[in-house]
Amino acid sequence: MRHALFGLLLILSAPAIAEIYTYTDAQGNTVYTNQPPEGVAAERVELPPPNTVDIQPPSAPAPLPTDAEAGQPYRSLALSGIPDEAALRANNGTFVVSAELDPPLRRGHQLRFVLDGIPQAAASQATSLQLNNIERGEHRLQVEVLSNGRVIQRSEPAVFTVQRVHTSSPALRHRAAP
Repeated sequence: MRHALFGLLLILSAPAIAEIYTYTDAQGNTVYTNQPPEGVAAERVELPPPNTVDIQPPSAPAPLPTDAEAGQPYRSLALSGIPDEAALRANNGTFVVSAELDPPLRRGHQLRFVLDGIPQAAASQATSLQLNNIERGEHRLQVEVLSNGRVIQRSEPAVFTVQRVHTSSPALRHRAAP
């Protein structure tokens, strides 16, 4: 098997090292060949050097600056859609929050919304997120900016209270008139 592979490689590389000859046949046609026929005056053809391309490997992207070098990549990063002091009324626990950034989200950066220390969805370039079935009570929400999976900036936590009214509550039942 090795001998066959070596022979195949030798045959394939032979044209690269072969010499080229030219002559005129009996009908007056110019013929090019790698083996001149016997008894015919053939001239060796001098070929120019082959064209080459100097292929450069792609350069690695510049490393991202560290947090200390870059400072904060965004002048402001805040959450919106959450009431400041009043409780958030969401009977089914569903509401939409948004991230506000200045400047807008840069290429290569992603956002991740974190509720009570738990990421609520995969990091993406979406600046809004619908939270579903959030339990009543107090919560802390933050938005994180990620670059290459690493947190590079985090908003201040927004503390808010979700108020969910239970529609089966006895206080909400209609009382019959006496």
